[in-house]
Amino acid sequence: MPPLFPALTGEARTPGRPALRFGDRSLTYGELAAVTDTLAARLKDAGRVAVWATPTMETAVAVVAALRAGVPAVPLNPKSGEKELGHILGDSAPSLVLAAPDDELPPPLGELTRIDVEVDAGSGATVGDESRATVGDEAGARGGGAGTAPTGDSAGEESAALVVYTSGTTGPPKGAVIPRRAITTTLDALADAWQWTADDVLVHALPLFHVHGLILGVLGPLRRGGAVRHLGRFDTAAVARELSAGATMLFGVPTMYHRLAEALPADPELAKALGGARLLVSGSAALPVHDHERIAAATGRRVIERYGMTETLMNTSVRADGEARAGTVGLPLPGVELRLVEEDGTPLTAYDGESVGEIQVRGPNLFTEYLNRPDATAAAFAPDGWFRTGDMAVRDPDGYVRIVGRKATDLIKSGGYKIGAGEIENALLEHPGVREAAVTGEPDPDLGERVVAWIVPADPQSPPPAGELASHVAAHLSPHKRPRRVHYLSSLPRNDMGKIMKRALKTHE
Repeated sequence: MPPLFPALTGEARTPGRPALRFGDRSLTYGELAAVTDTLAARLKDAGRVAVWATPTMETAVAVVAALRAGVPAVPLNPKSGEKELGHILGDSAPSLVLAAPDDELPPPLGELTRIDVEVDAGSGATVGDESRATVGDEAGARGGGAGTAPTGDSAGEESAALVVYTSGTTGPPKGAVIPRRAITTTLDALADAWQWTADDVLVHALPLFHVHGLILGVLGPLRRGGAVRHLGRFDTAAVARELSAGATMLFGVPTMYHRLAEALPADPELAKALGGARLLVSGSAALPVHDHERIAAATGRRVIERYGMTETLMNTSVRADGEARAGTVGLPLPGVELRLVEEDGTPLTAYDGESVGEIQVRGPNLFTEYLNRPDATAAAFAPDGWFRTGDMAVRDPDGYVRIVGRKATDLIKSGGYKIGAGEIENALLEHPGVREAAVTGEPDPDLGERVVAWIVPADPQSPPPAGELASHVAAHLSPHKRPRRVHYLSSLPRNDMGKIMKRALKTHE
């Protein structure tokens, strides 16, 4: 099959072009080809390999090398607790772990063979083991990545490329097996939707153990032959610097865009930098409409949203040449089929912007299976083969998708109505006294469920009264969607991706 990374091999090689930059460390495509050739040769026939996925050059090199060797990589979240990490290692059974030389690995990884990935573009890229024995001479002998190492390009499109573990909100994390086919079709569909080319330079600061930061944020630019500039950690000044210095695209999560929106009024250079970007993309959770509008007003540039998940990679997106409508995630990507269904599985046919249904998808972007979980794999699909996402949405008359929340936590059935928490959250965020908001449901003897708001006030000393917030929502949406109870918090519990952990909110009562 065609290579995952044409710029690293064959006639499309571009050895002198910038490929990766993390802080002040960088690799050209020739240097990246050399180091991944060497490491791929060592990984051949290794079976699954774990990658200690810190936000570093070594992680990117390790994953690319595994893909070029044709062995599945299992990215490990460095913040995982020992119990969760032990579960993932026991489930995926990697033969070894790849890590940066200075990484201190926790006890559950102690019994695995370790390979240290040493990257030094100034004196050649090397790969060593725990004894720090290097193979720099071998990398040099390969002549800058001429493709002499065994590569995964001969692997079939259904071959496993990654095993990415879900967040485990309803039980132990499940390993979603991502085939090479899903990666290539998703990245090529996004290239079509976003007009993504080798001339684009992407800046981001996302973690590298999940789909957004790793597949979209690292593998995406490398597949196009473009460049990645990873910030290590998010910082508004660093974003402004990189966008002012030639970066064309920014990927982020809503928390990052919220911080950008907060910083814009006092930072004209940031506004100029964001306004000059070709594409600002938000994902992993819904971007509040309020932040959409603040960024657009200050920069003249609208953020576009896309929608995906671990098991499906990307499903929909606003197109670069389409309308970046706040609160929507656009249209299905090329090759992706999407439908909304009732609770009994009956497909919804109304594109009226009001009828709520569960999103189901099918297409070449889907995962193969949950590792070692045939029961969970079977349960994830409807009888006719569509994948049940668990996300609830409505479709506008032109087909645009608006997600209103998760079926398990964000669909509130109150007084005979189906209410999506997301639209109430957006309404609350438009109140000047609200900094952050989350909405959940709780049992009610009369309504079935009542709407509950969790508010971080803009001024903790003078929070907006509950009655005022209820009236605000009723006026913006409708009376049956108003919150019946309001809790005030100093912050909302969030995960590494900035998603609000609603199951944790009950512990704050």
